[in-house]
Amino acid sequence: MNHPENISSSQLDQRHIQTDVILEKVVEAWTELQTQQPLVHCITNSVAANYAANVLLAAGASPAMIDNPFEAESFASIAAALSINLGTPTTEQMQAMQIAAQTVTAKGTPWVLDPVGYGPILKWRSDMADQLVLLNPTIIRGNASEISTLAGNQVESKGVDSTVSSNQVYLQALPLLAHCECVAISGESDFILSKDLNAVIQINGGSYLQPKVTATGCALGALIAAYSAVTKPSFATISAHVHFAIAGKLAFEQSQSVGSFNVAFLDEIHNMSADKIVQYADIQVLK
Repeated sequence: MNHPENISSSQLDQRHIQTDVILEKVVEAWTELQTQQPLVHCITNSVAANYAANVLLAAGASPAMIDNPFEAESFASIAAALSINLGTPTTEQMQAMQIAAQTVTAKGTPWVLDPVGYGPILKWRSDMADQLVLLNPTIIRGNASEISTLAGNQVESKGVDSTVSSNQVYLQALPLLAHCECVAISGESDFILSKDLNAVIQINGGSYLQPKVTATGCALGALIAAYSAVTKPSFATISAHVHFAIAGKLAFEQSQSVGSFNVAFLDEIHNMSADKIVQYADIQVLK
């Protein structure tokens, strides 16, 4: 990454142009999300299911929490996008994940993999994550520990929580782009590695209270899937992170306690607008 004092004026101009184009694409994606209201097939964990569904509804999408193997193929075949989250896997859920992922891969439907808890301690789910990665998910998202370990690095985690920051590991995640179009790493700042943009996108904003609300990260994965139904993977991933970052920032301005912040956050997800995106989006294009 360049230091500011070493960036030429032409590089600065190019960076501004890229940021402006990305912001325009985010507004377009948000508008399309409201218009199309895509059906999102979610196979997610028991802690996150209700919250993720509410976030999708608030954002303008239509969630369906279909997580058994007897319905996975038929539903995945009609969904506009798929979100797979390994937070609290059951045997039947694992079967449904494989069936749904294979179905959408064959159809060319976008899907998101969230390898919650990936690492040597939770080997059963981690082996499944490895198998799902080989099916080439459209987007892989997770916290810094999960993404770094999935990319082949030795990182200790604290249960399903990250022990490292997103800005420490985003370049370590580059090998994962061999299996997907985008890698998203959530943290104090979010980092998105984009294959087609050939860049790392940093999204700033949000609030320190977001990780204190159960399932916010899981819901973000579902929202990425929703956006991927209406725009290209890179812009879908950026748009979902911008949506979350702005909602978190504005919710914190209203409340600094966890319970009321959570309510305000969901309201801000619902009350997003093109004007708010233009006013509050904090996007940086990194080399």
